[in-house]
Amino acid sequence: MMGRQEASAQLFYDFDLERHVPANHMLREIDLFLNGDDLREALRPFYSHLGRPSIDPELIIRMLVIGYVMGIRSERRLCDEVHLNLAYRWFCRLGLEGDVPDHSTFSRYRHGKFRDSGLLRQVFEATVERCMKEDLVSGEGFAVDASLISADANKVRSIAAEDWSSEAAREAGNRAAHEYLETLDGERRSATGSRDCANAFGAASPVQPKFVAKSDPAAQWTRAEESRPYFAYATNYLIDTKSAVIMDVEATRAIRQAEVGASRTMLDRTEKRFGIRPDWLAADTAYGNAENLGWLVEKRSIIPFIPVIDKSERTDGTFSRSDFEWDEKNDLYICPEGHALKQFRRNYSDPARGQDTGGRKKYRALKATCQVCPSKEICCPKADARYVTREPHEEAREFARECRKTRAYKVSRDKRKKVEMLFAHLKRIPGLTRLRLRGPNGAKDEFLLAAIAQNLRKLAKLRPRSIKQEAAA
Repeated sequence: MMGRQEASAQLFYDFDLERHVPANHMLREIDLFLNGDDLREALRPFYSHLGRPSIDPELIIRMLVIGYVMGIRSERRLCDEVHLNLAYRWFCRLGLEGDVPDHSTFSRYRHGKFRDSGLLRQVFEATVERCMKEDLVSGEGFAVDASLISADANKVRSIAAEDWSSEAAREAGNRAAHEYLETLDGERRSATGSRDCANAFGAASPVQPKFVAKSDPAAQWTRAEESRPYFAYATNYLIDTKSAVIMDVEATRAIRQAEVGASRTMLDRTEKRFGIRPDWLAADTAYGNAENLGWLVEKRSIIPFIPVIDKSERTDGTFSRSDFEWDEKNDLYICPEGHALKQFRRNYSDPARGQDTGGRKKYRALKATCQVCPSKEICCPKADARYVTREPHEEAREFARECRKTRAYKVSRDKRKKVEMLFAHLKRIPGLTRLRLRGPNGAKDEFLLAAIAQNLRKLAKLRPRSIKQEAAA
């Protein structure tokens, strides 16, 4: 006999929402590590003691966490999913009959209290503290890298860089352009420095991009390898290599100089906020310039497991700079034939005389010596005498080269891949391949939320509730 499904009419229902959420659901694990009381305390100064009660800010944060953990990119769709999904309702403390906020509420909170209070940054730092408490952070070695994320900007609606100006941006009237100008102006006026925002969103390089997006001028016109040019931001991750916990995240334009500056900002902020300074830092060649290596070695005493950007090696068969021996005590180079290359051969009253404006030093051999040298044809065949330059922070560069010969460097190369895996996860699971929000603040918000979601997923995976319950039993 064929069965027929019919809904029986009942006047009362006994329904336990807790019982209908699977015990191994990821949101159950994440709920263990998300504390709403701290959120309310952080936002309390931004609310009046009069008037009607607002929507609970913890509800907004929990819904955003669901969106980034589960890869729900649209806030309209997120509201629908929370309305329908029992696990989402349980996680948001809505019960069966709780009202789901309208999608426009997210925008009001984002442009208002959340950014005024820096709440998303506080939530992110709370997840890092929980990772530290759960012994997922060693503090011994960090890795840093950046990944490009497409901006919500179109080439068709862009203008040439020479036609763009701050006056034109103000006339455009859109929020992203105004935020970009306010970010730069605010950092220029700041005496405490930090030129970090200015460097991250416009002053990192004197080179102007080919196009500027009118809807989002902070987005950088760039291209990755084997791809068409597009407008993009860069998300920068600083991770602890023990369990790939994201220690800090920073949004910048897609410029190498801005990404290098972001690595310093994140290292300083991590030390100030958590009291952690790594013993070593692993990164790719983009971070191997002289200034950055000098900052790491001389100012922060961090071992750089970073390939050095070095353009001194010659490929025409003549002697390279590495073939000359450096004599630090006497401040000179010794050529393969044993002759001295000196910076000065007499004393000058002006100590800056003879130095390059960028701090580069030039060491020269005597013309008479080079003319009769048997190795002249493989040393300086087209010049009367050979000279060798010494770059600023050369001691730090030499130290980085020596570090590269160690076994620890090879180990760090393998651990550095963890940050690349996080970027792959970022684009595959949360689906953050293109930003929805515009402007510097929009990029910061999205990257912070994505990092929060990744750290919470890490906690749920490595410190699940079931293990704690078994240990307690």
